[in-house]
Amino acid sequence: MADSDEDPKVAGLRTAVARLRRELAAHPVEFPDRGIAEDELAALAAMAAGGPPETPRLRRSLLLIAGAIGSVSALSRGLSEVREAVDLFAEQREG
Repeated sequence: MADSDEDPKVAGLRTAVARLRRELAAHPVEFPDRGIAEDELAALAAMAAGGPPETPRLRRSLLLIAGAIGSVSALSRGLSEVREAVDLFAEQREG
Protein backbone atom coordinates (compact mmCIF):
# COMPACT_ATOMS: atom_id res chain seq x y z
CA MET A 1 0.00 0.00 0.00
CA ALA A 2 1.32 3.42 -0.97
CA ASP A 3 2.07 6.13 1.54
CA SER A 4 -0.67 8.78 1.39
CA ASP A 5 2.01 11.52 1.28
CA GLU A 6 3.81 9.91 -1.64
CA ASP A 7 4.21 11.92 -4.82
CA PRO A 8 2.02 10.29 -7.50
CA LYS A 9 4.76 10.79 -10.09
CA VAL A 10 7.21 8.81 -7.96
CA ALA A 11 4.62 6.06 -7.44
CA GLY A 12 3.94 5.95 -11.18
CA LEU A 13 7.64 5.71 -11.95
CA ARG A 14 8.08 2.93 -9.42
CA THR A 15 5.14 1.00 -10.91
CA ALA A 16 6.31 1.42 -14.51
CA VAL A 17 9.88 0.41 -13.67
CA ALA A 18 8.73 -2.65 -11.71
CA ARG A 19 6.53 -3.75 -14.60
CA LEU A 20 9.32 -3.40 -17.17
CA ARG A 21 11.75 -5.23 -14.89
CA ARG A 22 9.31 -8.14 -14.64
CA GLU A 23 8.76 -8.16 -18.41
CA LEU A 24 12.51 -8.11 -19.05
CA ALA A 25 13.11 -10.91 -16.54
CA ALA A 26 10.44 -13.03 -18.25
CA HIS A 27 11.69 -12.29 -21.78
CA PRO A 28 13.21 -15.56 -23.02
CA VAL A 29 15.57 -14.14 -25.63
CA GLU A 30 19.01 -12.90 -24.68
CA PHE A 31 20.31 -9.79 -26.40
CA PRO A 32 23.69 -8.08 -26.18
CA ASP A 33 22.80 -5.14 -23.93
CA ARG A 34 20.33 -6.86 -21.62
CA GLY A 35 22.63 -6.34 -18.63
CA ILE A 36 22.72 -2.59 -19.27
CA ALA A 37 18.91 -2.46 -19.31
CA GLU A 38 18.72 -4.48 -16.09
CA ASP A 39 21.31 -2.26 -14.35
CA GLU A 40 19.60 0.97 -15.37
CA LEU A 41 16.17 -0.32 -14.37
CA ALA A 42 17.64 -1.18 -10.97
CA ALA A 43 19.05 2.36 -10.77
CA LEU A 44 15.64 3.84 -11.64
CA ALA A 45 13.99 1.66 -8.99
CA ALA A 46 16.49 2.88 -6.40
CA MET A 47 15.92 6.51 -7.39
CA ALA A 48 12.15 6.08 -7.12
CA ALA A 49 12.52 4.45 -3.70
CA GLY A 50 14.54 7.44 -2.48
CA GLY A 51 11.91 10.08 -3.21
CA PRO A 52 11.75 12.57 -6.06
CA PRO A 53 14.66 11.77 -8.39
CA GLU A 54 16.75 14.18 -10.44
CA THR A 55 15.32 14.66 -13.93
CA PRO A 56 18.67 14.62 -15.79
CA ARG A 57 19.59 11.29 -14.18
CA LEU A 58 16.15 9.87 -15.04
CA ARG A 59 16.57 10.91 -18.67
CA ARG A 60 20.05 9.40 -18.85
CA SER A 61 18.81 6.08 -17.52
CA LEU A 62 15.86 6.14 -19.89
CA LEU A 63 18.15 6.70 -22.89
CA LEU A 64 20.42 3.85 -21.81
CA ILE A 65 17.46 1.52 -21.33
CA ALA A 66 15.93 2.46 -24.68
CA GLY A 67 19.25 1.93 -26.41
CA ALA A 68 19.83 -1.39 -24.66
CA ILE A 69 16.38 -2.79 -25.35
CA GLY A 70 16.48 -1.50 -28.90
CA SER A 71 13.85 -3.04 -31.09
CA VAL A 72 12.65 -5.79 -28.74
CA SER A 73 8.98 -5.32 -29.60
CA ALA A 74 7.78 -7.47 -26.71
CA LEU A 75 9.15 -4.83 -24.31
CA SER A 76 7.99 -1.73 -26.18
CA ARG A 77 4.84 -1.14 -24.12
CA GLY A 78 6.71 -1.37 -20.82
CA LEU A 79 9.42 0.93 -22.15
CA SER A 80 6.76 3.44 -23.23
CA GLU A 81 5.26 3.41 -19.73
CA VAL A 82 8.65 4.14 -18.18
CA ARG A 83 9.22 6.95 -20.71
CA GLU A 84 5.84 8.48 -19.88
CA ALA A 85 6.62 8.31 -16.16
CA VAL A 86 9.99 10.01 -16.69
CA ASP A 87 8.39 12.67 -18.89
CA LEU A 88 6.13 13.70 -15.99
CA PHE A 89 9.21 14.80 -14.05
CA ALA A 90 10.46 16.86 -17.00
CA GLU A 91 7.06 18.54 -17.37
CA GLN A 92 7.10 19.51 -13.69
CA ARG A 93 10.52 21.11 -14.07
CA GLU A 94 9.59 22.99 -17.26
CA GLY A 95 6.15 24.10 -16.03
